[in-house]
Amino acid sequence: MSNEEAKMLSGKIYDPSEPELHAKQRYLNELNEEFNRLSAFSPKRAELLKEFAPNIDPSCFLRGPVYFDYGCNIYMGPNCYANYNLTICDVCPVVIGEGVHMGCNVSIQTPLHPMLAAERAVYFGKYGEITDNEYGKPIHIGEHCWIASNVVILPGVTIGKNTVIGAGAVVTRDIPEGVFAAGNPCRVIRELTAKDSLSNHPELFEE
Repeated sequence: MSNEEAKMLSGKIYDPSEPELHAKQRYLNELNEEFNRLSAFSPKRAELLKEFAPNIDPSCFLRGPVYFDYGCNIYMGPNCYANYNLTICDVCPVVIGEGVHMGCNVSIQTPLHPMLAAERAVYFGKYGEITDNEYGKPIHIGEHCWIASNVVILPGVTIGKNTVIGAGAVVTRDIPEGVFAAGNPCRVIRELTAKDSLSNHPELFEE
């Protein structure tokens, strides 16, 4: 692991133009693009996913296309599902528990940039390339969550297990386990209880 990659993963300011880090990202991005060109049911997808995102359990089904920054910093437990257009920018670790379901266009974002324009501006770095100040914070999603379509999860957030995040939410802060949360910014609406069981909706089943 290069020096800049170590700083990146620990949440420090790092230089993304470092040759080793840049080359790694470019190589993994090429594999990601090849993955996206294949059918969702192509057996070759599993081989590619294992190479550019080795910490995603092979039992997971990612319908694709998917867009990962590095891929190798994503840790996804067994039996997760993601619908179309999952985007994960993993400059810091993204840990997703077992059995998490994600709808279309879910975006999980660990990167951060300075708030002040002067500190955010690009410059020529020590590696002779245009670069900028970047850092990040990890994201954790507990097991058996449902992340609905068009949800954006921002840096440093932890979502507790068994929680449902409603469509279009922007998750800016930690959400506890076992709740329904929605909105922008995302907030807890209520706890999930036995009243939410499908057994209370017989009209959904064939007689």
